[in-house]
Amino acid sequence: MQLTDDEWEFIGPYLPIGEYGPYPERLRQQFEGVIWRFKTGGQWREMPQEFGAWSTVHNRFRQWRDAGVFEALLEGLIAEAAKRGEVDLSLVSVDSTTARAHHDAAGMHLGEDVLGALEKAATEAEKARSKGGASKNKTDRTSRSMPGGRSGDASGAGANSG
Repeated sequence: MQLTDDEWEFIGPYLPIGEYGPYPERLRQQFEGVIWRFKTGGQWREMPQEFGAWSTVHNRFRQWRDAGVFEALLEGLIAEAAKRGEVDLSLVSVDSTTARAHHDAAGMHLGEDVLGALEKAATEAEKARSKGGASKNKTDRTSRSMPGGRSGDASGAGANSG
């Protein structure tokens, strides 16, 4: 097994059960087959028999992908981490020059609970940063945070020229 019982208890409810299957007792086995596939980088046909028939696991993966199961699971994980205070948004940094999104990605929608949890975590992180006072950069100049992630440092060091 690749998942602990606690992990499976969290993941299980996100996996839909159709009228004609999958059988609930095989869901964990099939989900772990998907984990095996992406963890190892192996081909679907190379999947060990312990996860079931490779074609069944592959079909199940496609069904879950098309149903948005993985997106819902990610949102649920983020919301759960935010409830526990384990979300550190100060580590999030995306630069559009290195991370490109497909044009279909522009319409992403977050559930109200996920959005609320993220906003709360961001507010708490900002309060924690402001309690620590202004930080000093390598040149011992005090920088202040401005909306948009730009530094208030007037020297221009680190400004984007593009």
